[in-house]
Amino acid sequence: MILTRCSSVLCRALRCAVSQRLVNASAVSQLGTVSSPLNRNALSVTHSPACFIASDSMLGQVVGGNRKEKEDSFGHHPPPVSTSKAEQTFLLINRTDQPENAKVLKVAIIGTPNAGKSTLSNQLLGRKVFPVSKKVHTTRSRARGIITEQDTQLILLDTPGLTNPLKGKRHQLEKSLLLDPWSSVQEAGLVLVLVDVSDQWTRNRLSFEVLQSLARAPDIPAVLVLNKVDLLKNKTLLLDITAELTEGTVGGKKLKIRTPFKSGKRDKRADCKEPELGPKQPVQWDSLEDTAMDSEGQLNDQAGNRETAKSRQETQDQLNKETLKELKAKVGWPHFREVFMLSAVNGEEVETLKRYLVTMAQPGCWEFHSGVLTDQDPHEICNNIIREKLLEYLPQEVPYNVVQSIEMWEEGENGELIILQKLYMKKESHVKMLIGQGGQLIGRIAREAGEDLMNVFLCDVKLKISVKVKKQ
Repeated sequence: MILTRCSSVLCRALRCAVSQRLVNASAVSQLGTVSSPLNRNALSVTHSPACFIASDSMLGQVVGGNRKEKEDSFGHHPPPVSTSKAEQTFLLINRTDQPENAKVLKVAIIGTPNAGKSTLSNQLLGRKVFPVSKKVHTTRSRARGIITEQDTQLILLDTPGLTNPLKGKRHQLEKSLLLDPWSSVQEAGLVLVLVDVSDQWTRNRLSFEVLQSLARAPDIPAVLVLNKVDLLKNKTLLLDITAELTEGTVGGKKLKIRTPFKSGKRDKRADCKEPELGPKQPVQWDSLEDTAMDSEGQLNDQAGNRETAKSRQETQDQLNKETLKELKAKVGWPHFREVFMLSAVNGEEVETLKRYLVTMAQPGCWEFHSGVLTDQDPHEICNNIIREKLLEYLPQEVPYNVVQSIEMWEEGENGELIILQKLYMKKESHVKMLIGQGGQLIGRIAREAGEDLMNVFLCDVKLKISVKVKKQ
């Protein structure tokens, strides 16, 4: 079954082509003048308003031809996110449309930074509600996306890219980037491990952080998803990558494909004993030291108990270290239930994965109303989408230091959503960088962010962005 799927996907992957992003000329960009104070001792404030105004025809092209969107293979129209915080909150707490035979599945999507987790989540949802960029750590904390198909509800847990405490300390990352991926795995009923096959440096082995997450939750089903197959010129490499990342075993069965290792050389990993990957939680012996009793109900010698507890704890710690050592030597995980090959950016084979997730759902109550697409509030979505553009167009650490503030959020006379966002930068040079020559860059950011917001809220949007130097 796996080989059949792989073969069909390989044929489809050969026809993959990178889709071009729609840039519509009917959008109106209005750019203000740029002023730069000459007095360096005075407070330096640079301001450039940029405005994106959507037209009726623009909205139609953004959402796919007209206001009535195309159905997916399930006949499903993804609901728009409400532009009202109050309405969104009401939907989040209202669960009145529970079907009789409800089924639900929580899906944690994990992987290294830039593997395409948010892109895949957006494709599965049918709307872009999660930020996407080429820079690492675009997703800063876990967010939920909800897919409701008839009596089934899928809850996607979009997580930050897996990293380690050392990198977190070095780059002063938020705790959410370290904790949210693991907490999502614990909460999930299925784990999708996403691997970027276009990255020749990382595609032939699972990261230690991914292996550690899988090993700490061995009872949770896991599925391997090979992403960005459209960027892989030699599609036959997909079989080699699959063999390595699964250690030649999928669904408890050996894959009958040629070995990815060079002939004539013995694979040293075959001689390694597979580690026991069950949970290795340290036993809390401290609470037993002063209260341990023998079979006659008499207190044991406390010193002896302490020595025994210390010995057992050392043994347990040693087992943990041995397991971690074994994981560091591994390149794959032999307990994947299935393997999917797709292109999240093109949507190639995403529906196949979606159908599989629906079949994996178990009987249970829905957690969200069927009209909910995400648990994020509309302001948060707006901030994330604009931040995505900043990450895309500003170099190095500059976009990470921008402070965003929504100054206006209201409905216009014709029902359009009016948003005023202010961006505060640390340096005047950064402000000029963001504005660009003749205000072109800030105008492009406003236009692209406005298009994405129309797709999320399914209404006309008037987005204004201004930039200032933040007071020190």
